[in-house]
Amino acid sequence: MKTPTLIALTLAAGLAMAQSAEARERHTTVTGAEGKSATRHVVRARGDVQSSTTGPNGKTVSRSVERSASGTTATLTGPNGKTATRTTTVQK
Repeated sequence: MKTPTLIALTLAAGLAMAQSAEARERHTTVTGAEGKSATRHVVRARGDVQSSTTGPNGKTVSRSVERSASGTTATLTGPNGKTATRTTTVQK
């Protein structure tokens, strides 16, 4: 392989890896037959997820998941503000 081709392939691979590590964000709004709508917002980055959903009544629920080499912690917050957390650990 010639040096310019090798450099181009190396740069392309580096850009592909950099893009996959970036956060991905998504907004969705759904409107029902009576004109009421619900919205959902999701952000994903490096295995972690943050999401929130607001229903047609204006109440919001959220979910947060954080992953690491040692385990995962997920926290849910309901429309009344109460939270529940689940933690799992990796046994070595």
